Amino acid sequence: MNLYTRTGDEGKTSVIGGRLDKDHIRVEAYGTIDELNSFVGVAITQLDKEVFGDIIHELEKIQHELFDCGGDLAMVSTEYPYKTKKEMITFLEERIDEYIVEAPKLEKFILPGGSMAGATIHVCRTVTRRSERLVVQLQKVAETNLVVLKYLNRLSDYFFAIARVINYRYGIKDVEYERSALVFRDGKRKEEK
Repeated sequence: MNLYTRTGDEGKTSVIGGRLDKDHIRVEAYGTIDELNSFVGVAITQLDKEVFGDIIHELEKIQHELFDCGGDLAMVSTEYPYKTKKEMITFLEERIDEYIVEAPKLEKFILPGGSMAGATIHVCRTVTRRSERLVVQLQKVAETNLVVLKYLNRLSDYFFAIARVINYRYGIKDVEYERSALVFRDGKRKEEK
């Protein structure tokens, strides 16, 4: 088996149900999810298995779900069933609720950082937000699985929650943004009341 096919040498790539230019918004969207998946893999390698077994297990599950999201976005044909499901979002919400309780109370915005793994998870969070923006652009011009956008939105919240828990378990305090007003109450944004 050859790793290279030469079929993309002219700037086009295969998607499910056709071929597109490599700079098409659809390719950009699922390609960014692939980038995110790679950063999640980096984060997993930075976590101690004894202390973070629960989070590692969840991140590995999320890596599979990110493949599902990418596959759904790579479809230009609607003859195949979507893989990204609402149950995936429910799972993230349940985990976020647990992690909010574990981490110290949050009142102000914080700076990304802390431990190496915590900082990498913040990178995952921001790449997730970029993926979200690209999926919004794609949805304006093509049919997609609407659950993918909701999943990515919740996933960025999950990454924020676990970045804080990772630093907390390492004994590293969050660094508050110096000029932040009080924007959180009981672990939630004030405007969510």
